[in-house]
Amino acid sequence: MPPGKVLQPVLKMKVDELFLCWLSEAGTQRMLQDCLRRIQAPGREHPAAGDAEPPAAPPAAPRPGALDPPGTPGPGPALPLGAACSPRTAPHARGPRRSAGTRVQTLKQEPLPPATSQSIPTFYFPRGRPQDSVNVDAIISKIEGTFAQFPQERASMDDMGLVAKACGCPLYWKGPLFYGAGGERTGSVSVHKFVAMWRKILHNCHDDAAKFVHLLMSPGCNYLVQGDFVPFLQDVVNTHPGLSFLKEASEFHSRYITTVTQRIFYAVNRSWSGRITCAELRRSSFLQNVALLEEEADINQLTEFFSYEHFYVIYCKFWELDSDHDLLIDAHDLARHNDHAISTKMIDRIFSGAVTRGRRVQKEGKISYADFVWFLISEEDKKTPTSIEYWFRCMDLDGDGALSMFELEYFYEEQCRRLDSMAIEALPFQDCLCQMLDLVKPRTEGRITLQDLKRCQLAHVFFDTFFNIEKYLEHEQREQLSLLRDSDSSGPELSDWEKYAAEEYDILVAEEAAGEPWEDGFEAELSPVEQKLGALRSPLAQRPFFEAPSPLGAVDLYQFARGDEDLSPL
Repeated sequence: MPPGKVLQPVLKMKVDELFLCWLSEAGTQRMLQDCLRRIQAPGREHPAAGDAEPPAAPPAAPRPGALDPPGTPGPGPALPLGAACSPRTAPHARGPRRSAGTRVQTLKQEPLPPATSQSIPTFYFPRGRPQDSVNVDAIISKIEGTFAQFPQERASMDDMGLVAKACGCPLYWKGPLFYGAGGERTGSVSVHKFVAMWRKILHNCHDDAAKFVHLLMSPGCNYLVQGDFVPFLQDVVNTHPGLSFLKEASEFHSRYITTVTQRIFYAVNRSWSGRITCAELRRSSFLQNVALLEEEADINQLTEFFSYEHFYVIYCKFWELDSDHDLLIDAHDLARHNDHAISTKMIDRIFSGAVTRGRRVQKEGKISYADFVWFLISEEDKKTPTSIEYWFRCMDLDGDGALSMFELEYFYEEQCRRLDSMAIEALPFQDCLCQMLDLVKPRTEGRITLQDLKRCQLAHVFFDTFFNIEKYLEHEQREQLSLLRDSDSSGPELSDWEKYAAEEYDILVAEEAAGEPWEDGFEAELSPVEQKLGALRSPLAQRPFFEAPSPLGAVDLYQFARGDEDLSPL
């Protein structure tokens, strides 16, 4: 044994040694042979004549008041549970075990009681909890009465609003109802086909989330992908009064649909899988916003998903960065956002594929407009769960689910260099690290997890410190107490994204009203109001790279010029 090494016992070897010693004893061998004979001939009380081994000892006399009935043969010796017994004590040890063995054998023959799991009520309802109060026949009768008003009892897309109300659904479910019944193939839906479809949904889907997913999902799926939302959103563009000015500008329908689709997945798809399930839809506020489409004529009031002003801001920002106007931007283009406020190391992480979909980033070093929507919302509002996850993925260089001190120093080095170039004294990393640890208060020393950042309520300050120089200086000018006061404020206060979108929209509208061109000499081409639709159309005729969207269902959500992208979920 090497010097200095402590001898460690091997437990398994010691147990095996003791077992072999017990097994080699003569008393143990006789016990095993006797048990084997009893198994082979359970009705025999004594070994047959001619057996090689006689019994170890005569059977013990029956005790008064024994439990065994008269005439019941006594069982053989039972195997010991612990250490081996010696031949001297074996007869005394085997005696009381005979009756115990009999009782165990009798219990095994009794029928087992029913399993307790049979009495547990159902508690998992993936398609919603069934409602006993739903009268399916009454709903079907109301739908049939509505179809009776239409010629030949067939409903067109324009008639589906009345059908949606008869089904008890919000108005803008009319598109999913129409396409769910196969109306896109014939241009209308018969009463028989619609009733059969809706009756099946009522029997299988018991809440709005399950019904909505069933109407839009592809055959054989139980989830929604991004392309499934195109028919629904196209109907919103065509019929909502707040988007009437956009109806004739079909060149921008696909852009608006892409923007809303990305915002839906940004807020609803919390698993980052690229697939929205019933559970995720049920936990979100998306269906409530769909219901508000009917009540709110001003689409810009629905700031969570459908606001046209927000789409206007996002698309204009993308157009400013897209220098060659191929609807793709590279790292150099993205670095120009907000006057080069974001560090180059973070830009490289975004283009590494940590938070983008598809293989174009790795192959060509570019991201699409759909990826830019996620970037801009995450950059301007770092307080939401999705944005915290977005930037955490970027900073987690090794993908181990925690930010180490090395990873923090890696991003902070560039911040120090940029501050030095601005003649601003940078805080040493050790001092900055102490401040950030006091701000986040991680549960594990030396590791900052995603849960730590979500719990601290100041994740936006943390992230800006390491890769956004402009916002870092802004935070430094404010006291920490004011930051905490802002984070703890309750009430219907606008989010950081809503504030940013409102401010940028006012600036863009003012520039358009003053006739100021953008940096590349191209006039602002979108207008949020109907009075400016003429100014909207004239630039469209001069832009050959804008193509009208293809027929419904073929709108490319990630890129507008190519359709061969392999889109795989993160």
